[in-house]
Amino acid sequence: MVHLRVLTKSDWPLWREVRLAALGEAPQAFKARLADWHSGGEERWRERLEMPDAYNIVALLGGRTVAVASGLPGDSGACELRSVWVSPQARGRGVGDRLIAAVERWALQSGATTLKLAVIPGNESAIALYQRNGFIIAEELGDLLADGVTRERV
Repeated sequence: MVHLRVLTKSDWPLWREVRLAALGEAPQAFKARLADWHSGGEERWRERLEMPDAYNIVALLGGRTVAVASGLPGDSGACELRSVWVSPQARGRGVGDRLIAAVERWALQSGATTLKLAVIPGNESAIALYQRNGFIIAEELGDLLADGVTRERV
């Protein structure tokens, strides 16, 4: 059985554990790199969890953390879905759908009218997950990636 848990400020070690697992297992799926997160210590890990009005959630399967997602407040009635990752052992069980639904509920309760996300081009499994959950590819340009040419898809 999958259990969702909202992270608090004191959960920074759990956030660190799942974020490092995500960046290590699927480096191609994220703009951030594993090496970027090894510096800064506890303060760096607490930053996301201390962001005002942010929503950070993990999924546990058999007591083990197997997935993560975040919701960040945005501008003009939009919130952002970020840092979504599901471990290989939890894929195909609807965990990603449950995380997205939880962030969507948070966004609606926050007063958002739009939930946005950015995905690395070529991450077809993530794109399929997002489209299955009602997201559409926007015309808006995403951030420029490290290669200086490719942009995220919004």
